[in-house]
Amino acid sequence: MPKIIFFVTEDWYFYSHRLPIARAAIKAGFKVSLLTNVKTYGDLFRSQGIKVIDIPLQRRSVNPVREIKTIFKVINVYRSERPDIVHQVAMKPVLYGSIAAFIAGIPRVINALAGMGYLFIAKGFKAGIMRRVVSCLLKLIFRRKRVYLILQNPEDSQILVSSGIARRNQICLIKGSGVDVTMFAPAPEPPEPVVVILPARLLYDKGVAEFVDAARILIRKNYKARCVLVGDPDPENPAVVLPEQIRQWQEEKVVEFWGFQADMPAVLAKAHIVCLPSYREGLPKALLEAAACGKPIVATDVPGCREIVREGLNGFLVPARNSAALAEALIKLIDNKGLRLQMGSCGRKIVLDEFSEQKVVLETLTLYQRILAE
Repeated sequence: MPKIIFFVTEDWYFYSHRLPIARAAIKAGFKVSLLTNVKTYGDLFRSQGIKVIDIPLQRRSVNPVREIKTIFKVINVYRSERPDIVHQVAMKPVLYGSIAAFIAGIPRVINALAGMGYLFIAKGFKAGIMRRVVSCLLKLIFRRKRVYLILQNPEDSQILVSSGIARRNQICLIKGSGVDVTMFAPAPEPPEPVVVILPARLLYDKGVAEFVDAARILIRKNYKARCVLVGDPDPENPAVVLPEQIRQWQEEKVVEFWGFQADMPAVLAKAHIVCLPSYREGLPKALLEAAACGKPIVATDVPGCREIVREGLNGFLVPARNSAALAEALIKLIDNKGLRLQMGSCGRKIVLDEFSEQKVVLETLTLYQRILAE
């Protein structure tokens, strides 16, 4: 039985974005292990035949002693488990796991970057230095044979190829994590007033401040729409929106805050419009789920978002960091129920054709089988 280890930062992310792939791999005859920071879902994963290995990985930590200890922990895990493939997701697992895989002699490495992340969109001197260091490390990582890269949109692929970080024949384009189209399905539109939700981790990079400003514009223009933040702050991300700021917006009565919601199909059933004014994405699962549920989308015209939102067909794309344009696009949908229903129907068809969970799982398993045969 071939053995695969998934290395991800947190167990909630594996549950949300990679668990269907792990289940399919087990069904296909793989032995599956998971290396992650275990907080919530460890017992669930074990019950499904996944070996869980806890690692105290902190995404925001830059403490050199802590980070070196983490790398040695990964090396020891890889040496003891001897996987045929390691599948590493997000920047720290890619960097630390690739170093560990080289030292431990792991024959096949798959690195997945779900978007370029905070490091590649942040501005300032410190971010610039870190970006150059990480770029140099990535170039070294992708010089090795049998190191592969999964990306979610062609623009990220073009950036990494043109910058010399990776070769085109190393890259496999798999569009997102897929969506369960039976769980996320259309429901009748709820009664008005119109509810606009932003479903995401509460980070400034997700356009949360622009969403709040757009909500203020709607209030000034006497629209009764309810603008709702769905998600929690992510304290491990430098772009986090602090809880005090969220409380201030609530007291101002400009937006509602529903926090993290486990039952997203139920949340989407309460919404009329889904909005994500992000600065950059890989391919946002929240928008795939919204489209699968037949919701029109307003998002920013940036990599990742434009993969699922087709301008004028299933939603509107607006410039990033532009609250006025965001409010204008929302008003078009708030004012026109027929347009909302038409765009929602189109979005559902796009997901069925291009972004189903079944399609993503099949493409990933095909990659596993191909590299095992090389």
